[in-house]
Amino acid sequence: MSSHSTNPGGASRVRRRALLGTAVLMVLVALAGLAAYLNRDGRTSSKAPAPQASSASPSSTASASASSRPHGSLGDLPVPPSTHDPIAFGKAAAVALWSYDTRAYSRRELLAALRGWLTSEKKYADTASVDALVPSRALWKEMAANGQFATAKVNEAHFPDSFTQALQADPGAITTAYVYAVTVSGKQSIAWKGSSHGGAENRVTTLAVQCRPSQPCALAGVLSAVAP
Repeated sequence: MSSHSTNPGGASRVRRRALLGTAVLMVLVALAGLAAYLNRDGRTSSKAPAPQASSASPSSTASASASSRPHGSLGDLPVPPSTHDPIAFGKAAAVALWSYDTRAYSRRELLAALRGWLTSEKKYADTASVDALVPSRALWKEMAANGQFATAKVNEAHFPDSFTQALQADPGAITTAYVYAVTVSGKQSIAWKGSSHGGAENRVTTLAVQCRPSQPCALAGVLSAVAP
């Protein structure tokens, strides 16, 4: 959904993105693709495109390890961890963003749960960048008909080199918003009714994570370009 200057809601989203971008820019001045993140419109993202519905055939229902979920068990909605470590939070957030279970909850419930990961500081919360990773209503309905679900595992997470270099050059820059860049890589596994194996895809994303000293970390947004 594109933002237009005549749309108050769209203008509000653009302002939030601009504010988030300003905070991240203080420590991410060297990141390739950051300008596109600050100025982008719509609900596009380059890291984790919305999953495609898979055809089902009559057979046994696929299973997946509960340990690959970012929460208690398969089918639970994702709950953010209470941590002051941006790397640990980034890992958990990536798994939450890459996971879903159409058999256990609705698209609306998943959207609400993921928005619960966002910082309460509205001027830094880029809700649209998170919503963009959830399948559309029509696609979710088709996926639900097939009992489709996805689990995710993280292989590695780190601060991008450009983030570290910028922070070393100006350590005080981060103290305005305490927004950290965290790049996470892993794998998303998808299964559905009638599929014993499903499919798997590598995933990589750069997240903006806010970790103020006085409160646990929260998600600020998903950058449109991956920072190595």
